[in-house]
Amino acid sequence: MVNIPAREIKKPLERLTESLGLKKSIVGLLAMVVLVGMGEKMSERFLPVYLLALGAGPIIIGFLNGMDNALSALYSFPGGYLSDRLGTKRALLVFNLVAMIGFLIVIFIPSWVAVIVGAIFFLSWTSLSLPATMSLVAQVLPKNKRTMGVSMHSLLRRVPMALGPVLGGIFIDIWGMITGIRLAFVVALLMAGLAAVLQQWLIEDNRNKEKSKSTTIEKNPFRMLSEMSPQLHHLLVADILIRFCEQIPYAFVAVWCMETIASPVNGVEFGILTSIEMVTAMLIYIPIAYLADKGQKKPFVIITFVFFTLFPLVLLFCQSFWMLVPAFILRGLKEFGEPTRKALIMDLSPSGREAAMFGTYYLFRDIIVSVAAFSSGFLWYKFGASGTFLTAFAFGLAGTVWFAFSKYDAS
Repeated sequence: MVNIPAREIKKPLERLTESLGLKKSIVGLLAMVVLVGMGEKMSERFLPVYLLALGAGPIIIGFLNGMDNALSALYSFPGGYLSDRLGTKRALLVFNLVAMIGFLIVIFIPSWVAVIVGAIFFLSWTSLSLPATMSLVAQVLPKNKRTMGVSMHSLLRRVPMALGPVLGGIFIDIWGMITGIRLAFVVALLMAGLAAVLQQWLIEDNRNKEKSKSTTIEKNPFRMLSEMSPQLHHLLVADILIRFCEQIPYAFVAVWCMETIASPVNGVEFGILTSIEMVTAMLIYIPIAYLADKGQKKPFVIITFVFFTLFPLVLLFCQSFWMLVPAFILRGLKEFGEPTRKALIMDLSPSGREAAMFGTYYLFRDIIVSVAAFSSGFLWYKFGASGTFLTAFAFGLAGTVWFAFSKYDAS
């Protein structure tokens, strides 16, 4: 019998953590994502009804939604700049503190004006932290593990997205709308504080390791845009077209399902459809990340774009709950290569400037795509569901074809 040295035998848990890219810094990052996300999602979904309870009207609710989209675009580049400037660890702490300021404003001032002001702070967290998050993944993990790292981030982000609103609803049922939401923000504040402690303990300081004194941090996003490689430009153009496909029908999916089709679904059934979408996405993250890290990333991104493109077309022919089920499975499958696409952005970014380039990419993408969100109401009013969904399909088809025929190695 051959004796194998103990040091050559990896424990199953060690092999699992290695295959999932769960290094110490990544664990700290994921803990932060779950804790801050859980607190945020406990209250975020209920903000429109909270505003109504505080005396605001539909115009204010619409303004909050528009502000959310605008800030998501405008915060991306500063988030990347600060991450490159301060280092990921310090930048994430700053972003946590900014969100906590927003929570405090809403907790202590029960006014719809305070909600708008506070939202400027707490809605910033996701957009500000995303470039830093992707940069940390790029720095900590080798290229053949980056997609797995991004996938773990995407997977765990959906845990608070699924559980947070349930907990927030329980708070509202027990303490009422105004008190319940304010208590939910108290929990959000405590979770953000705990996340800050864990992130400072677990995430390694990469500021000095990754950047030399000669490294220049670009403050101008237009210069960063000019520094994009042709490959990243191709991906950005395709992504913009695909997001037009997503955003044009986005606000009207619920209207279509609950009001327009021959056999409309009720609120519970629509919630079930949303859960089906989420579960589908969560089930595919890990196996697809494993495969994408083994070879070229481009095919997985193309397949993702195909799913984006098909959803509005399929939705147009769904007239009942059971017909909508496969459509929402298809919608969940659009996450097939989303982590792969984010990892690809990191691969195609200049070394040491991944966060700034990631922020630049999202800044220009989301500003342009906001046009689609604003145009959707006009399309629905003028051309109805058919015109809206077919226009979205056309943009998706254009983006998929553009990216498929872009000639570069996306490995």
